[in-house]
Amino acid sequence: MSIVVTGATGHLGRHVIAQLLERVPAGEITAVVRDKAKGAEFAERGVRLAVADYNAPKTFDGLFSAGDKVLLISGNEFDKGRVAQHQVVIDAAKAAGVALLAYTSAPGTLTATLADDHRATEEAVLASGLPYSLLRNGWYHENYTENLAPVLAHDAVVTAGGEGRVSSAARADYAAAAVAVLTGEGHENTTYELGGDVAWGFAEYAAELSARTGRTISYQSVSGETLKGILAGAGLPDALAEMLVGVDASIARDELVVPGGELSKLIGRPTTPLAVAVEEGLKAAQAG
Repeated sequence: MSIVVTGATGHLGRHVIAQLLERVPAGEITAVVRDKAKGAEFAERGVRLAVADYNAPKTFDGLFSAGDKVLLISGNEFDKGRVAQHQVVIDAAKAAGVALLAYTSAPGTLTATLADDHRATEEAVLASGLPYSLLRNGWYHENYTENLAPVLAHDAVVTAGGEGRVSSAARADYAAAAVAVLTGEGHENTTYELGGDVAWGFAEYAAELSARTGRTISYQSVSGETLKGILAGAGLPDALAEMLVGVDASIARDELVVPGGELSKLIGRPTTPLAVAVEEGLKAAQAG
C-alpha cells in the first residue's frame, strides 16, 4: 500500500509531499511526476518516483495498486481538456481498485467557468464507484501574494471583485487537509468545503499591504471588461483572462466565502492569516 500524489512537483503537491514526510515513512509515499529531475529532492529522501503524464494514458498503466490512497491534484493545463486528463487517473485508479481517491476540487458555491472542469471531474469520480473524498479547496492566499509586483509598481490593488469577500487560506493549509485525509481514517465518501477561517475584502487587503510597506496602496474596483483589457495587456491569453474575470465576478457575489470552518477542523489548527501570507509575499518580492 502506498500514498500516491499526482502533480507532486507543483506548488500544492510539494507541500503535500513535505507534510506527508512528517507523518509517514518515505517508502510509503509515491510522487507522480512528469519530469524525474524535478522530483530528485523527493527521491533523495526515500520517496518513490513514478513518471507519468495526464496527457499520456499508458504512462498510468500499472502505476496504482489495490489498497493505495491516491490524491489527484487537478491539472493546470486549462487548454488541454482537464476533465479528460483527470479521467486518465480515475480510470487507472479504478482498474487497480484503490482504497481511496481524493480530488482537489473547487467550492460548491462557485459558478465561474473555472469550476466547470471540477464539477465534471467530481461526477467522474462518483461514477467510478471508488471510495472518494472531494476536497473542495477555496482560493489560495498565494493567488494574490505571489504576484505583488504589479501592485507595488502602481500602489494599487485592481480587481473586478467589487465589495465581495474571500475565505482564502495558504497552500500549506490545503495541503494539510489532504494529508489528514490520506493518513487518517473514516474519510471515505466525503465532501469537504474548505476555506480560511476569516473572510476578507480587497479594501482590507490593500490596507494590509499599506501597513506592511508604509505606502498608500489603494483598492480600485473596475469592470470586468476593464480588467480583461489589463490582463490582456500583461500578456495573458484571452481564455485565461476571461476565466480570471469570471472568478472576480463570482467573488463579487461572495461565492468564494466558505463558511463552516471545515478546513481548520480537518487540520486541527486555525488557518494561516492573510497577514502572514502578505508578509511572506513582500519578502519574496523584495528579494526578487
